Amino acid sequence: MKPTDIKDQEYFHKVVDCQYACPAHTPVPEYIRLIAQERYTDAYMINWESNVFPGVLGRTCDRPCEPACRRGRVESEPVAICRLKRVAADFKDDIQDRLPSAPSSKNGRKVALVGAGPASLTVARDLAPLGYELHIYDEQAKAGGFMRSQIPSFRLPETVLDEEIGYILNMGMVTHFNHYVDSLKALLNQDYDAVFVGSGAPRGRDLPKLDGRQEGDKSIHIGIDWLANVAFEHINKVGKRVIVLGGGNTAMDCCRTARRLGGEDVKVIVRSPFEEMKASAWEKEDAIHEGIPIVENHVPLEFVCEGGKLVGMRFEKVSAVYDDDGKRSLIPTGDEPVLYPCDEVLVAIGQENAFPWIEEDAGLEFDEWGMPILNPETFQSSCDKVFFGGDSAFGPENIITAVAHGHQAAVSIDLFCEGKNVNERLEPGSSLISQKMGIHEWSYDNDVTTDLRKVVPLVELTSALQNRKLEVELGFDVKTAFAEAERCLNCDVQTVFTDNKCIECDACVDICPMDCINFIGNSEEPELRQQLRVKANNQTQDLYVSGDLNTGRVMVKDEDVCLHCGLCAERCPTAAWDMQQFYYEVTKAAPLS
Repeated sequence: MKPTDIKDQEYFHKVVDCQYACPAHTPVPEYIRLIAQERYTDAYMINWESNVFPGVLGRTCDRPCEPACRRGRVESEPVAICRLKRVAADFKDDIQDRLPSAPSSKNGRKVALVGAGPASLTVARDLAPLGYELHIYDEQAKAGGFMRSQIPSFRLPETVLDEEIGYILNMGMVTHFNHYVDSLKALLNQDYDAVFVGSGAPRGRDLPKLDGRQEGDKSIHIGIDWLANVAFEHINKVGKRVIVLGGGNTAMDCCRTARRLGGEDVKVIVRSPFEEMKASAWEKEDAIHEGIPIVENHVPLEFVCEGGKLVGMRFEKVSAVYDDDGKRSLIPTGDEPVLYPCDEVLVAIGQENAFPWIEEDAGLEFDEWGMPILNPETFQSSCDKVFFGGDSAFGPENIITAVAHGHQAAVSIDLFCEGKNVNERLEPGSSLISQKMGIHEWSYDNDVTTDLRKVVPLVELTSALQNRKLEVELGFDVKTAFAEAERCLNCDVQTVFTDNKCIECDACVDICPMDCINFIGNSEEPELRQQLRVKANNQTQDLYVSGDLNTGRVMVKDEDVCLHCGLCAERCPTAAWDMQQFYYEVTKAAPLS
């Protein structure tokens, strides 16, 4: 293998598993260290720079960072990254003096943003400090998009949402609330230099062909519409017996909300096996904790109505069968169909995009699924002044993905409005700085704890189910937050090897607790991975390979399981090993610093 080029910033970026997995590439270990130091405001601002909504995401994020966490691979459960983000939000000081402000004189550019969800708000936050005049359109009375309409208050208090949206709107946006945009052509005919579409995936899927669907219509609701009606207090009660169809997070929100609105017998019924449901594991756990059974492997057959009234649903039992390629088929078991009585049904089987307001002759191209054809890097459509982001770009995802889209779309809009090539983008910024403070001392706490993951305390169940606005999770206190933050392995502090200083004494090999350092003859990567002291079978993580040493061997370290403990650097008599903090920051239109 060729020597590893650690000057390539993407090499160490990939090693910081949590940050690499985050769509917005938030510097996770950095803000976790600040939380351990009780520097909550600093930790919040690092989050705010990257993910825009730390208090919101600290409660609702899909947490792609946590399955990637090294702690979960090498020892026990991953660090509670998401809930530590909430700690920064809960304990921060007033941040107003740290926020960027929009200049009093504008730059002469005017941008329309359709939809006031996380993608549009991110674009607005990034462009406002550059002097853009920004007009936000949304059919709802307040900004927030699906964060407000689809995430129940018991998970996300309205006060948290209002605060973080307020930081953005207070930069001087022109807001057009209660305003449904019904024509893209009309918008383009106004004097906007660019248009950003962040209208989400507003249409929930239905089961229109199922027998009884029309007859039972009054008692059958599309999940996302029903949640919105609850959020805006158009609905405040539900039948005693409720069936929720679907296995995603929306289904979990529907069933938990139904319990709080008077549903006594609420159950989730899903086609797939329990393990394959799209809902996050913790969302399923929360539903079960609240006494909601999840019935797996049941395919809807019909809505059963009597006298024009819905009385139940009939299902076919199936089992999951997989072919040699792992493709799943749902095969009927041959059992008699099952009837579940119900008063109401909430259909949460997925969402899809809907652009009835974009005319066919508006200059935009769509694919066979009705999705806009976009440049996936720039988010620019076939109409060069129209950009997309969030769910409206590539289909339903989550808040943090919408934020990531918003950052990149803002860069594109700024380049476009300046008459520059939107494809010529600045590389992300990075730095690599030694943490050495003495011969064997580092500027960070490198002790590897063996503490188990801390559990977030919950409100007492009876109280929680009586009030749909009472936040269920209480969050970590300061003491617990410190203990959880100390579980972080500081994966952004890299083991940097200087081969011309190495005397091949093997002291680092002897002391490495994971046996991930090797001095060995070089070969091609597949063979080299199998020749290490502990075979490196995780192909998704790289091998760190040095240049040739005096004996002709090379140093090979498996990045997959390294604890970043620094013992190799402490033991090395020639300082061939050093611990250096790697900081990676995605380029934005208007960075905070």
